Amino acid sequence: MAATFKGGFHIRDRKELTNEKQTVRLPDCDMHIYPMRQHIGAPLKALVSVGDKVKVGQKIADSGEFVSAPVHSSVSGTVTDIKPYFHDSGSMVEAIFVENDKEYTVSDDVCPKDYKSMNRDELLSVIREAGIVGMGGAGFPTHVKLSPKQKVDYIIVNGAECEPYITSDHRYMLENADDIIYGLKVAMKALDLEDGYIGVELNKKNGIESVKASKEYGENIHIIELKTKYPQGAEKQLIKAITGRNVPAGGLPADAGAVVINVATAVAIANAFKTGLPAIEKNVTVSGDAVKNPSVFRVRTGVPVSFLIEQAGGFANVPEKIVSGGPMMGISQYNTDYPVTKTTSSVLTITKAEKTYDPDAPCIRCGRCVDHCPMRLMPMKLVQASKKDDVDMAQRYNILECIECGLCSYICPANKNLLQFIRMIKPEVMKKVREEKNNGK
Repeated sequence: MAATFKGGFHIRDRKELTNEKQTVRLPDCDMHIYPMRQHIGAPLKALVSVGDKVKVGQKIADSGEFVSAPVHSSVSGTVTDIKPYFHDSGSMVEAIFVENDKEYTVSDDVCPKDYKSMNRDELLSVIREAGIVGMGGAGFPTHVKLSPKQKVDYIIVNGAECEPYITSDHRYMLENADDIIYGLKVAMKALDLEDGYIGVELNKKNGIESVKASKEYGENIHIIELKTKYPQGAEKQLIKAITGRNVPAGGLPADAGAVVINVATAVAIANAFKTGLPAIEKNVTVSGDAVKNPSVFRVRTGVPVSFLIEQAGGFANVPEKIVSGGPMMGISQYNTDYPVTKTTSSVLTITKAEKTYDPDAPCIRCGRCVDHCPMRLMPMKLVQASKKDDVDMAQRYNILECIECGLCSYICPANKNLLQFIRMIKPEVMKKVREEKNNGK
């Protein structure tokens, strides 16, 4: 029986648009744009100036802080500008512009490393210097995640990929299974663990078979088949399904004795050791009914999304929405000028939204949001707190445990956008908690 968690919902996944198509490597792009914010953590400073020549794999931005990860050039060429530019978060972010000379001269710093001969600190140093972060979208620096204060029992590679449309990780399983397990083994050594786990939803059976057929596969690698439902790929739900443990309220996965990394992150770790190349390329799904030829592309970071759309045949229809990420947790974009970063998993182009919301609709008290909430919360109570601007009430109903998966809004028969109201008051609760902590309460 497939492992799972209580709650959740099976959403039509629409992965058939791209899951059987080979990954396509993008042709040359003239200009690459590197935002200096591609991770959760301390901001970066540019290490290059306008007019400088750069090489593939060269570090171009970094910070001296521990919770941070550098950015590298994915091409060789000339720095033409450093200025604020569009970011898929919706804000303007300082970015480095590099004109591609299309020679792809590799930096002298790029060289393979033998992870088996390294100690823990050396492994973490390589991962940090490679700029590896949670490449499924979260962006948390991987060297920090692999440095828990407490001993952990599980290292899990997240291959659930539960958001509709996205097949980037699925294609990695089919085409780069050796790298996934290699990267997992590096993480296992860094955490001093004998066994590693890979969780994969059952709608990717050929991906499961491909990983098991890998030359890197062995008895200490455990493939866990997961029930196909959303949000199976959320960290806390994945840990519950595989280990049976609950991440404590306000805690981290390590507090439940587990560390979770994404499939793309495992591949990036493998590349950092096998080739020496930092995190400068990844799979990106371009899908939806508004694009002519939905595809999965192997993309060098810094490529404008408009270039990806062109390579997918352009728009077949005028899109109503362009989304960076999945349709449930992604961010709507107002243009396609923003560049691909380390956390870009997909670009969705949607002609007509599947669900529309009525801001004035009354709650019909059906309880579906409670039944399906993966965190076992009461979303309608959180909405009440938001409408009344009652921070204390929102805190009492554990709003900070909300993972913002959007499922409550999706399954609401009254077409209420519950998540929108939750997001409106959640920052106020976070502010209150910070103030209480600073005041010693």
